[in-house]
Amino acid sequence: MLTLGINTSGPACDVAVGAAGQVLAERNEGMVRGQDARLAALVEEVVTEAGYSLADLQRIGIVTGPGSFTGVRVGVAFAKGLALALDIPCIGVTSLEASLPDGQQGSAIVLLPAKRRPPDISYWGQRFRTGKATGAPEELGLDDLAAELSAHPHFVFGTGLEALSAVVPGLKTHEAAPSAARVAHLAATAANDAASANPVYVRAPDAALPGGRKP
Repeated sequence: MLTLGINTSGPACDVAVGAAGQVLAERNEGMVRGQDARLAALVEEVVTEAGYSLADLQRIGIVTGPGSFTGVRVGVAFAKGLALALDIPCIGVTSLEASLPDGQQGSAIVLLPAKRRPPDISYWGQRFRTGKATGAPEELGLDDLAAELSAHPHFVFGTGLEALSAVVPGLKTHEAAPSAARVAHLAATAANDAASANPVYVRAPDAALPGGRKP
């Protein structure tokens, strides 16, 4: 199954095309902004590099968040629009699912940085059992995470985990981050064509109206 994977939940345009468990082409271009202007052309370039055209795609996988509010909106809107035009399924994958390595066994938690400045450090987190999500993504504070992992050890995957390691002595962590290639694989193997491709924000956006008013 020829599958396109897209990840714009972080500071990059990350696109991959895969089939039969193999990555045929991928590109990751770092950018803090401008994903909306680059994504369509990048998708076409990567699909062409893989030796196909957009019309050959059979599924699209998209990271739905949590992550960059704007990046998630850009990626999801583009993926759903392209899927609609091609009349193919669009499969939503959380950024945390897209970070979990294939074949993981036992209880695991994936953590990606949410708030990075002390004293309000927090992580986006999602728990898994033998590769399957056991709950939805949520925002977890450092103290709550430390207490949970001290009482109930898990395999811990993610990025930016230095603050957590500092408050949980002996904690072993495994570096992991979402990738478009992983999204393509998960979308290709998803059993449900109708898996939600709606944005997963977890918390409200930080934007404010003029004068500091909340939207």
